[in-house]
Amino acid sequence: MSDIRNLGAIARTLECVGGQGIIVPAKGGAAINAEAVKASAGALLRIDTCKVPNLRLAAYYLQQSGFKLVAATEKSDNLIYNVDFHGPVAIVMGSEGKGISDSLLALCDEKAAIPMVGQTGSLNVSVATAVVLYEAVRQRKN
Repeated sequence: MSDIRNLGAIARTLECVGGQGIIVPAKGGAAINAEAVKASAGALLRIDTCKVPNLRLAAYYLQQSGFKLVAATEKSDNLIYNVDFHGPVAIVMGSEGKGISDSLLALCDEKAAIPMVGQTGSLNVSVATAVVLYEAVRQRKN
């Protein structure tokens, strides 16, 4: 994710649902600066944010630490409603232009799509993240 407004919106939503942190790539990732903090309504000051040189190594570390990795991708017939979001879960979102790299996608434990019925083929990454996060909230409240 390279757009600071998307980073801010994702951080804001994540903090609202009680999420713990965001991992972004050091190279090409959105800057964590005053504008991003403003876009997040200050949420970036209340959640952990980490820039890493290698997303695959971060994903592997999360798995070894007991997290299930769920990739939000249109390259799946499995819908987000069929994923169990209980327990430690890391949601993997791709950049709007390139999506999730094949090598990172291969590491994920589950792949899930957001159902789409209109003619537009995709959502903004911050909106897609919100949809997935609130499905996790819905499951955890029931």
